[in-house]
Amino acid sequence: MKTQKQPSALFDTLEEMPNPFKHPTRSLSHLIEDAPDQAVPDYQFACEFLYSYRGSPDTFSTYRREVEHFLQWSWLVVDKSLAQVKREDIEAYVEFARSPPLTWISNKNVARFLNRDGGRLPNPEWTPYVSADGEYVCSQAGLQSLFSVLSSFFNFLIQENYLSANPVSQIRQKSKFLRKQQSKTQIRRLSPLQWSFVIEAAENLANEDPATHERTLFIMNALFAMYLRISELVDTPRWCPQMGHFQRDPEGNWWFLTVGKGNKEREISVSNQMLEALRRYRLSRGMTALPMPGEASPLIHKTRGKGGITSTRQIRGIVQKCFDHAQERLKSEGFIEEAERLAAATVHWLRHTGISEDVKFRPREHVRDDAGHGSSAITDRYIDVERAERHASARQKPIKSD
Repeated sequence: MKTQKQPSALFDTLEEMPNPFKHPTRSLSHLIEDAPDQAVPDYQFACEFLYSYRGSPDTFSTYRREVEHFLQWSWLVVDKSLAQVKREDIEAYVEFARSPPLTWISNKNVARFLNRDGGRLPNPEWTPYVSADGEYVCSQAGLQSLFSVLSSFFNFLIQENYLSANPVSQIRQKSKFLRKQQSKTQIRRLSPLQWSFVIEAAENLANEDPATHERTLFIMNALFAMYLRISELVDTPRWCPQMGHFQRDPEGNWWFLTVGKGNKEREISVSNQMLEALRRYRLSRGMTALPMPGEASPLIHKTRGKGGITSTRQIRGIVQKCFDHAQERLKSEGFIEEAERLAAATVHWLRHTGISEDVKFRPREHVRDDAGHGSSAITDRYIDVERAERHASARQKPIKSD
């Protein structure tokens, strides 16, 4: 086994990634040193595989992460090309992914690439793994993602006649890595207290600097009230959200049209408060209170330049600013534990929070359709009545007899 070298980012953002079919890879010298001879074709096929998911930013990001991690391990740790990988190598990689070396772990997210010397070069501060609050832990969801993505990747390589077998499918006992769950997985979301502080932080920012943060407030409202995924707010080759996608039906009800996961189009019912949030945002931009049919202006405008936001990273930064402000206020008011838990929150928690709150009083079928869930069983994961009752029945359970 080779001495473990420090990895660098291999794949740029979706917006910056060149078309691998028009710009094939000739060398990896700008990315990685002393890679195996077959690393260039490995990388070329990996780029083609990832580029095929450019229509879905979330899927692209997930697949990029898993493929990148695996190639770094394969090239830098065991000095193997994809053609040399066997079943036992996959098992060894899983063990590695569960406990990567400390030099491969950072305590913060940073940009993968930087603009330098007229080109895009890997950021030397970037690492494959991130752990913001202590020891790195590979979750069961993370392991499931690893197996799923790598299996899809190897199947693609077989279809492209680059490989003859899928080493992931040859593992007959994945259960030694993946646990079966007895009950529903707890949904990661904000508590009512945390959400009240977060939305208040967005409102304060909007009041202090309307030109910049009225957009921030609208984004927070949309993510929570319409359960939007981050990819449903940005312009992509698949879909460009516009003001005209807020539509009024003949009965006077407002709906928001979007295209989400799996390239599925859906209509989301717009609540009265969400409609008021839309009015406030539009008026701050000097627009009419409500959009006209077919209005093509971008839903989330750029503060500089024309058009809509194209970067999910920018949306994450906007949301994180609200989280940071809320966390500081929670601490200052003595809610230390709530503040510490908020530090782990991500943008997607806002979608989970909105669904979890609505399913308490709306019919689950209505929430299911607004959220774009494939079945009611997915929506049922957000219903905590049974879980709450189970805990209540155990709360006064004695350990010692009186």
